[in-house]
Amino acid sequence: MTTGLLLIDIQNDYFPGGAFPLVGPEAAAAAAAKVLEKQRASGAPIVHMQHVWDGSDATFMRPGTAGIEINDAVTPADGEPVVQKNYPNSFRDTGLHEQLQSLGVDSLVVVGMMSSMCVDATVRAADDLGYPVTVVHDACAAPDLEFDGTSVPGAQVHSAVMGALGSMIATVTSSEELLAQS
Repeated sequence: MTTGLLLIDIQNDYFPGGAFPLVGPEAAAAAAAKVLEKQRASGAPIVHMQHVWDGSDATFMRPGTAGIEINDAVTPADGEPVVQKNYPNSFRDTGLHEQLQSLGVDSLVVVGMMSSMCVDATVRAADDLGYPVTVVHDACAAPDLEFDGTSVPGAQVHSAVMGALGSMIATVTSSEELLAQS
């Protein structure tokens, strides 16, 4: 099996001072950077996703802003593909599946943002396409949300998503556990 690393939307708007800051993005990006470093050292395929919200109603990830840029913690290296997307599912209306096939990828390690939106949608789509997926839970971050008048802290949002993905869709592990594997 050739396992590729998929970094989803680790972009500046999700960090403090950005247009849509998440809970704990710095720690998630630091964990993602460690996974990225290991993948680079092993020569494994790496693909970065970059969300672009190019509409008049866009409140974040707007073209031409610093917020749309991939965060410095995980800056793509020369030759690492960056695939732009307009939907939470990284496979929808992008060439991601074809890019992964051209790289010989048949399983994925996923890190990124937001746990509750783009990570969730992408991992489910990857599973539908037959990719075994490992999600590195501490290399992902979620926002605080509200539902039916109840505030849901980002840590709980993240835990619920990881619990759901880990129950039947993906292997969910920590960066420490992943890095300890050979």
